[in-house]
Amino acid sequence: MQDAFSIARNGQSKPATRAKTLGIRVSDSEFAALEQRAWRMGKSVTDSAREILLGEIQGTSPQATQMHIFTELVAVELALMNGLEPLLRGEKLSREQANKIFREVQATKATRAQEILLKRAQTREK
Repeated sequence: MQDAFSIARNGQSKPATRAKTLGIRVSDSEFAALEQRAWRMGKSVTDSAREILLGEIQGTSPQATQMHIFTELVAVELALMNGLEPLLRGEKLSREQANKIFREVQATKATRAQEILLKRAQTREK
């Protein structure tokens, strides 16, 4: 993670020197959660927190990656649901029909993924 960020900042191939310190206050329970996450990653709390913060800046946070993967899984599900039904009825899909299904999936996958997550969140609240 530091490679691209450091190189972009100093224009050289070696990492930039870490000369600044950032301090934050957290509760005991927040620290415990950070500590557990760091241990699962095999890192120190400070290294883990640094990666999380810089990941947010660079748009490479685990949450963004997870959302991307979930959205693509929803796309696969939509393609299967839309494409398998006519095939199971014994019909054949033309190239144009398949392309139409793929275009529709690409256009709706993000919205559908958000709808699924919202529905699950509402179900948990009940």
